[in-house]
Amino acid sequence: MRMKTSDEALAQAAAGGDREAFGLLIRRHYDRIFRMGWRLTGTQADAEDLAHDIMAALPAKLRSYRGEAKFTTWLYRVTLNAATDSARKAQRYAKARDGWGEDTRARKAEEAEAAESYDWLMTAMRSLPDELRETVALTLGEDLTQKEAAAVMGLSEGTIAWRMSEVKKHLRALAEKEARS
Repeated sequence: MRMKTSDEALAQAAAGGDREAFGLLIRRHYDRIFRMGWRLTGTQADAEDLAHDIMAALPAKLRSYRGEAKFTTWLYRVTLNAATDSARKAQRYAKARDGWGEDTRARKAEEAEAAESYDWLMTAMRSLPDELRETVALTLGEDLTQKEAAAVMGLSEGTIAWRMSEVKKHLRALAEKEARS
């Protein structure tokens, strides 16, 4: 007897909690939702996911069905809305994923550049005379002021300033030499 019951009547009954009516609606319309989902998404897997999501949400959605339109018309609208929401979610996910990947690539590039700069600086430091290397180690490596470095080394602050000037000249000359080659 229920097989001849209209979709609209079944939807009203299912909205009221009738599980048998809900089961019959699913049996009648699952294939329709799946086919439409496939046309909207373009893949079988996405269409299956969409159809399952709609079926899971349908009991709550049926409460909003007023019977003003044919049930299949209303169900098509539910399917279209679900497909649109799914596509938006996928776009947000892809954007976030791509953004994350871009951030990761940028961070790795920065890390590689920093490592290369550090390697260059360490090589350059080894080429400095001992007294200049010690001065750089204290002022840049240990972050001491020139006054503090002078006190540690037992030198005048002016000598430390002169040594740092020599370090800059040495590093500049080394960089220019590498740029030419």
